[in-house]
Amino acid sequence: MNPYKKPLWTALLSLAVLSACTAAPESPASPSSSAAPSTEAAADNTAAAADMPGKAKYEDADLATDWSADNATAIALNGTNATVTGTGAKADNGTVTITAPGTYVLSGKLADGQVVVDVPNKGTVRLVLNGADIHNEDNAPVYVKEAGKAVITLQEGTDNVVSDGKTYVFPDASADEPNAAIFSKADLTVNGTGSLTVRGSFNNGITSKDDLKITGGAIRIEAADDGLMGRDLVAVRDGKLTIEAGGDGVKTTNDADAAKGSIAIEGGTFDIRAGGDGMQAANAIRIDGGTFAIVSGGGSAKAAPKAGDARQDPRNRGAAASAPAQAAADTPSAKALKAAANVAIANGTFSIDAADDAIHSNGAMTISGGGMKIVSGDDGIHADASIAITGGTIDIAKSYEGIESAQITIAGGDIRVTASDDGINIGGGNDGSSTGGRPGQNQFAASSANKLAIHGGTIAVNAAGDGLDSNGSIEMTGGTVVVNGPTANNNGALDYDGTFVMSGGFLIAAGSTGMASAPSADSGQNSVVMSFSKAQAAGSLIRLEDGQGNAVATFAPAKTYQSVVISSPSLKKDATYVLYTGGSASGSGTNGLYDGEYRDGTKVVEFKLANAVTWLTESGVDASGGAGRGGPGGGGPGMGGGRVRPGG
Repeated sequence: MNPYKKPLWTALLSLAVLSACTAAPESPASPSSSAAPSTEAAADNTAAAADMPGKAKYEDADLATDWSADNATAIALNGTNATVTGTGAKADNGTVTITAPGTYVLSGKLADGQVVVDVPNKGTVRLVLNGADIHNEDNAPVYVKEAGKAVITLQEGTDNVVSDGKTYVFPDASADEPNAAIFSKADLTVNGTGSLTVRGSFNNGITSKDDLKITGGAIRIEAADDGLMGRDLVAVRDGKLTIEAGGDGVKTTNDADAAKGSIAIEGGTFDIRAGGDGMQAANAIRIDGGTFAIVSGGGSAKAAPKAGDARQDPRNRGAAASAPAQAAADTPSAKALKAAANVAIANGTFSIDAADDAIHSNGAMTISGGGMKIVSGDDGIHADASIAITGGTIDIAKSYEGIESAQITIAGGDIRVTASDDGINIGGGNDGSSTGGRPGQNQFAASSANKLAIHGGTIAVNAAGDGLDSNGSIEMTGGTVVVNGPTANNNGALDYDGTFVMSGGFLIAAGSTGMASAPSADSGQNSVVMSFSKAQAAGSLIRLEDGQGNAVATFAPAKTYQSVVISSPSLKKDATYVLYTGGSASGSGTNGLYDGEYRDGTKVVEFKLANAVTWLTESGVDASGGAGRGGPGGGGPGMGGGRVRPGG
C-alpha cells in the first residue's frame, strides 16, 4: 500500500517556495530589496519539492472509536487467566487467542500472560482496552501474529498498562521476534481518548512490521531500546505521546522500498527523551503540525568533542553520498530528527536539545513553516544535498555549525543562529554520524555547484567562526542579513571561495579584520567595508548615513569588532556618505539594528562612494581595496572576491 499523496504535496510546497521567493519587501526596520530571485533558484527549489513525502492516508478503522457491547466479545482478565464472553476468542492457561475479525473488549489484569491475534483471513481486529493491565514476563504481552489490520482503542476515562520482563524466551536460537511489549506483524493503529502506559523492558515499546499509526490517546512508553517502531510507516494524526527510550524514540526501518520507511506527522504532542535519535526514518520525514519536545543523546551538554573541521563536498565522495539505502545504515547517532532521505517541515512547534544534529537529512530538506527553538551539540540543521527555507521561525541558540548543506536557499522566515564555529556553512557532508565522532569531520572541498542563495527572510548570525561560509558561491537578491562574526583573525564574518553576487537585500556583517571579505566587485548592489585601526567595543554603535542625514544603517554589534560590511539598496554610486561610531539610538533594536533617532555619535569618515565595493579606514577610502586584510574578498579593482586562505 502506498501511503502517499505526492501530487498535492508537491503542488503546495512548490507554491510556497515560489510565493516566498517573490514576497514583498520588508519594512524599513528590516531593510531589503524587492529584486526578484533568479528563476534558476526557484526552479531548483521546485524540483527538490517534487521528491518530498506526501501525507499518510487514514482509513475509517484508524479513526473509529465507537463500539457496541452487543457486537463485541468481552474478555475479562482475572490474574492468571481470562473469561471470554462471546465468539472469536478463547483463553487457555493465561493465553488469550483471537482467531476471527471483530471487536474484543479487554478489562482487568493479567499477571503473566499474553493476548495473541491470529486471524488467517486478514480481517480487522479491534482490541478495546477498557481498564486492562497485561503483563508477560518472558514474551510480548500483546502479539498480533496475523491479521489484515489491528486497532487498539483506548476507552475514554480508562488507564491501561502493557508491560514485559527483561528477558524473552524464544522457541529456538534463530528467533528474535516478537521483541516489543506490543508487537504486530500487521498494520497497527492506536486510537481513542483513554491512556496507555507501555513498559518495554526487554527491547521496544510498540512495534509494527508494517504500518504503525496513532490517531489518539495519551500514550506513555518506557523502552529499553526503541519507543515506537513501524517498519514501513509511522504516522501520527493526534494524541499525546511521552517516550523515554534507550535507543530511538520513533523509528522506521524499511530502507529497501522508496515508497516506505517514512515518518508522517500531522498533529499530536510529543515529549521524547531518547538515548539515540528522537525520530529516525529509514526514508523521509514529513511534519505538518504538532508540538515537539525532544532531548536526544542526553542533550547538547553530552555532545562529543569536536575534531578538526576538514570538509569535502558529498559529490566528491562517490556512492557514499548518493545511495539512500547505504546512507540509511542504522549507525548510532543522537539526532533529534533524522531521515535517510528527505525532510519536509510545513508546521509545528519544536523545542530540541540534541547531542548531535538537531534536524538532519541525508538528502534534501524543506522548511516552509513552524517554530523551532534548537540547542545542538553539532549542527542545528543539516542536509547532505540541499536546504530550502521559505518560512517559519528558527532559533538555533547553540550549535557547532548552525545550518549546513551543499546548497542552501533562503526565501523567507525569521532565522537566528548562534554557532561556536560557522553560522551558515555551504559544503555539505555525508552522515558518518556516531555519537563518538562529529559528522562534519568529513573532508569537504569547494565545488562550483555549492551555493548559498538568499532571496528573502530575516537572518541573524552570531558565529565564533565564519558567519556566512560557502565552499562555493553566495548570491543575495533580497532579505535582511545581520552577521556578528568572529573576534579572532583566522575567520571572517563573510567567507566564500567563488563569488558573492549582491543584487538586492540588506546586509551588515561585523567581525575581525584578519580575513575580512565583502561582496564581489561585479555585484549589482553597492557595498561599504570599514576597517578600524583598533577593535571597537561590543554594543558600540556604528552608523552610516547619506549626505542629507538619512540612515542607511544603525547597528550595535553583539561582540567586539574591527571590520563592518554594509550593503544596501540605499547606497548609490557617486553619492556622499558619513560613518559614525558610538552615540545612542532609539527604536526596537531588532537583531542589533535600530530604526529610531540616532544622536551623539563620533564622526569617523566622510567619503564618496565610487565603486561597487568601497573599502574605508579612518583616513578615508582605501585605494588598495583592502589588500593585506584577508585577500581579495570583493576588494579592489579587478578583484573577483572571496578571501584566500594561506596555501589555498
